[in-house]
Amino acid sequence: MRKIKENIFEVGVIDWDRRLFDELIPLPEGTSYNSYIVKGSEKTALIDTVDPAATQSLIRHIIQTGIEKIDYIIAHHGEQDHSGSLPELLMLYPEAKVVVSDKCMKSLVDLLDLPEEKFLVVEDGGELALGDKHFKFVFTPWVHWPETFCSYLIEDRILFSCDFFGSHMACSDLFVRDKAHVYNSAKRYFAEIMMPFRTAIRNNIAKLSDYEIDIIAPSHGSLYDDPEFIIKAYKDWISDEVKNEVIVAYASMHGSTRKMTEHFVEALIGRGMTVKCYDLVVSDLGEIAMSLVDAATVVIGSSTVLAGAHPVAASAAFIVNALRPKTKFVSIYGSYGWGGKVVEQLTGLLSNIKAEVLEPVLAKGTPSATDFEMLDELTDKIEARHKKLGLLQN
Repeated sequence: MRKIKENIFEVGVIDWDRRLFDELIPLPEGTSYNSYIVKGSEKTALIDTVDPAATQSLIRHIIQTGIEKIDYIIAHHGEQDHSGSLPELLMLYPEAKVVVSDKCMKSLVDLLDLPEEKFLVVEDGGELALGDKHFKFVFTPWVHWPETFCSYLIEDRILFSCDFFGSHMACSDLFVRDKAHVYNSAKRYFAEIMMPFRTAIRNNIAKLSDYEIDIIAPSHGSLYDDPEFIIKAYKDWISDEVKNEVIVAYASMHGSTRKMTEHFVEALIGRGMTVKCYDLVVSDLGEIAMSLVDAATVVIGSSTVLAGAHPVAASAAFIVNALRPKTKFVSIYGSYGWGGKVVEQLTGLLSNIKAEVLEPVLAKGTPSATDFEMLDELTDKIEARHKKLGLLQN
């Protein structure tokens, strides 16, 4: 239990040891499940709960505040890392009403089998009074589920933003202190979770501009007592601007694709482009996702497995396609033995990317001098495209 302001507490749980989220997302620094208590002169509200495994720690922290009654539990989002403790909390505080949007109520009924009579449904722009403290609700759909919303505590100018502006990191700092560290963690979080919804986020940030915000209190990571720091970062990440960066992500079985990668990367660097190169067999998915936030070009290299792409290359293409980055150019290269459908398969897996597809390079067996020349031609095309966008000097 940590005090934010008078009668406002953070009561969530720091999960130092968790290393995988949704059985997909690596968590190199753990995470936190932030939950908050706001005590008004007449009523008390709990804001979000925690992952089911951390329920008893949440209850212990609530008890430490000395508060005996909870009148409202504001549920911003149906996903279980925020809502999973609701059934036990409602047993402990049976008089509490769960404050939700209509869509969130439907989600919680489906996910947790909660009865509809436990809910208080609010509208966008609606308010909730605790006596001397008042919430105003700001609906922020698709950050990152369709039902998500934020709560703005009017008197204290605190925005409880749920997943919006979050970061997966286990940290003892209540407020952000190491901005460089938090920036990278928040960027990784944005890349893995929020990037497909850039347009929706752009609209929701514009919506928040109507509010004077002193503190942003997300559901993961430290709180921001300098809100402009994270808002400015988000505005950069959701913009259409890209950087003079090329992601080269590859998988090589017997060395041929690796040889092509080494030649290609050196050629790109020699033309003044920043390269981020990943061996897909050993690389961290989160690091690749972070690179996608800014990169102008993505190139996937693959060996051939049973006439198709190496499974990790196919997985990388699937993830890129799902995250829908603002990348402007994509291409493919690799090697095959007796049959090659790598290009067709990977191109099909990138159908969501609104980018120009540059001519692939596919070598039969070990790459020849002609294959290296074709990689140089691909480098020429990438260089020309970057110059046309003003990312490189002519």
